[in-house]
Amino acid sequence: MATTVTTPDAEETCVYCGSRIFDHDPVCVRDCDDDCGSPLYFCNYACLSAYIDENGLTTGDACEWNPGENGRC
Repeated sequence: MATTVTTPDAEETCVYCGSRIFDHDPVCVRDCDDDCGSPLYFCNYACLSAYIDENGLTTGDACEWNPGENGRC
């Protein structure tokens, strides 16, 4: 899957809190399971984490560990 990497505009804002991303420690995220759509920009990992939690993005995405089986995910 090919994607083009570009630097966001200097005025780009955080998708979660609305702060300018370059005023902080920006993080860019793409959903490459869905054709690598438009990137989402977050001003820091805390906003990314809050966005993930509030949107339930980890639900169903983890392996199930059963120690009685092979001991691996």
